[in-house]
Amino acid sequence: MQPRRQLLLAPGPGGPRPTAPMFALLLLLALQGAAAAPAGFAGSAGSEDSGWRQDPELQSGLLQQAARAALHFFNFRAGSPSALRVVSAVQQGRAWVNSKNERKVDLVFTTERYNPEEGEERLGKCSARVFFRNEKPRPAINITCTRFVEKSKRQQEDYLLYKHMKQLKTPLDVVSIPDSHGHIDPSLRPIWELAFLGGSYVMWEKTTQFSHYYLAQLSSLKQWVRKTED
Repeated sequence: MQPRRQLLLAPGPGGPRPTAPMFALLLLLALQGAAAAPAGFAGSAGSEDSGWRQDPELQSGLLQQAARAALHFFNFRAGSPSALRVVSAVQQGRAWVNSKNERKVDLVFTTERYNPEEGEERLGKCSARVFFRNEKPRPAINITCTRFVEKSKRQQEDYLLYKHMKQLKTPLDVVSIPDSHGHIDPSLRPIWELAFLGGSYVMWEKTTQFSHYYLAQLSSLKQWVRKTED
């Protein structure tokens, strides 16, 4: 039996922006209304490529940066708060640099489901190629991950969240998530995960070779009630 594969490609410079999947849109409306990874790398970017040479000063920080950027892109394209992943550990990696000081990175890293269920196997694996255009944002990404949550299960969990948000009698009006002590009330955890999903595109798009973004806190949240039903 072949393991499931989830292959996602980021557009290159000037390419069209990806469209958010339907369930992410449904969940956002609800707030308003109440990849098997190969054992090796994702591709071969060897020194035979014209103008590229292997980076002799490869630092672990660059591999971590590439893993974060790749997973932000993966989470956005997956489009499901019930299938969010976070980086666990980088297992291997290598990089090449050209005369413009641009870098392309091949790496393999493990992941964990963002909010695993009790008894659930937590680790998956991704292989990725990330192309950093020096200090320019929005790196080009090719990523493949294993142990992706089954589509039917994702859709079921996302729809339950959508129904829950629509059935709230009192619209949410929260000052901050997490609070000043770093605590997230269990009832607000789905909202935090939805925000993490929504922010994944921005965090990928703004990432450069030298800077990255991460969701730290929702400073305000207000749920708007729609007067009409779909």
